Amino acid sequence: MNDEQDTGKDTSQAATSYIGADRLCVGLYVCLDMNWLEHDFPLSNFKIKNAAQIKAIQKLGLKKIRIDPAKSDVAPLPGKVVAPVVATPAPPAPTPEEVQQAAERQARRERIRQQRAETAECEARFLEAAGTLKEIGNNLFSRPQEARAGAEKLVSQMLDSILSHKDIAIHLMNDKTIGEDLYFHSLNVSVLAMLLAREVGMQASDIRQLGIGCVFHDIGKSEIPDRILHKTEPYNRAERNLLEQHCAYGEVIAAKLGLSAQAMDIVRQHHEHVDGSGYPAHLKGNQISPLARLVAIVNDYDNLCNQHNPAESLSPHEALSQMFTQQRGQFDIAPLNLFIRCMGIYPPGTVVRLSDDTLGMVVSVNSAKPLRPWVLIYDPAVPKDEATILDLQHEPALNVVASLKPAQLSKEVHAYLSPRKRMTYYFDAHKKLPQPSR
Repeated sequence: MNDEQDTGKDTSQAATSYIGADRLCVGLYVCLDMNWLEHDFPLSNFKIKNAAQIKAIQKLGLKKIRIDPAKSDVAPLPGKVVAPVVATPAPPAPTPEEVQQAAERQARRERIRQQRAETAECEARFLEAAGTLKEIGNNLFSRPQEARAGAEKLVSQMLDSILSHKDIAIHLMNDKTIGEDLYFHSLNVSVLAMLLAREVGMQASDIRQLGIGCVFHDIGKSEIPDRILHKTEPYNRAERNLLEQHCAYGEVIAAKLGLSAQAMDIVRQHHEHVDGSGYPAHLKGNQISPLARLVAIVNDYDNLCNQHNPAESLSPHEALSQMFTQQRGQFDIAPLNLFIRCMGIYPPGTVVRLSDDTLGMVVSVNSAKPLRPWVLIYDPAVPKDEATILDLQHEPALNVVASLKPAQLSKEVHAYLSPRKRMTYYFDAHKKLPQPSR
């Protein structure tokens, strides 16, 4: 992927001009100054590709249409002399095509409303789950049985939803969520590992124990000094050795909690790799618990995306690529492939360029359709807090053509999309949205 400079420069009003609808032609870059739900195009700003688009724009009834000559391939057609109209005839009855377009527009509005409602509901449940994890952490030593019961309830709630819906959408959570990184990491690992276990075909009872193990997989870090946990510079050998002790410390705490043998294995082995390169025991292959082998995949992914030093964090796309190309010998290859499929070629949090050169950020991916994610669109004509989210499943004319690093974006685009400093995920059942009429 080639580096690009100042990607996504904003086009100012001064660089645009206005023409009548009769001057439209293929190759003009038009900017429709109207709510994007009031027309049938995926975006309000785009380059005209065919005569059908010209006809659709003319039917919008705009007296003048803004164009961007710098982004256009051609000049507009010469203006035509139009004879004055003495009387305005009554509007004709809508054609079948217009009726169909109106129905499609209404279905599109409904999809957007439902997508926003689903996202808001998912964020509320994520905050509730993060709050539960924090409470579990607070009770860990003073009320250990209460902590375990809280974990079992949380995991059961997630498992019921995961097993009862075929299509699960993985959402990128809002940056404004409040909480400690440790709880977000545990929640990420729990959610993604349980989804992966479902794809692998594990029994519900095993997935339940996997979830509980994930909730507590890093509890041993409570015994590690904060100066080590939160250090952003590279560890020296002594610090690295101390940090690696969190698996052994966690095993002692897990025993006091009364966790099952399966959950204990996760606490003890979640940093083991099938090639023996992991820690603390340098186990290989089947020496590692099947559940711990799954957790190792998800745990490494989240750690790559969420380094203590944010400058060292990889984008989700980069993390999956590195795991597959450079680290796959460390993991069970079949579950690793399934995990990549679940997260999508462009996982939530990935900055992308679409086939019409529009920039956006993937905010959700449907595990059943990983190539057709939901993308938050950069559009300076739309306020940031009302940014358009396109479900590419319902926009067949658009595709993701490239992923970009946040550093490749202009300041304006970066501020608009706000690529996350921390990647935090939750899941939602992907409800069936209304389809456009055919």
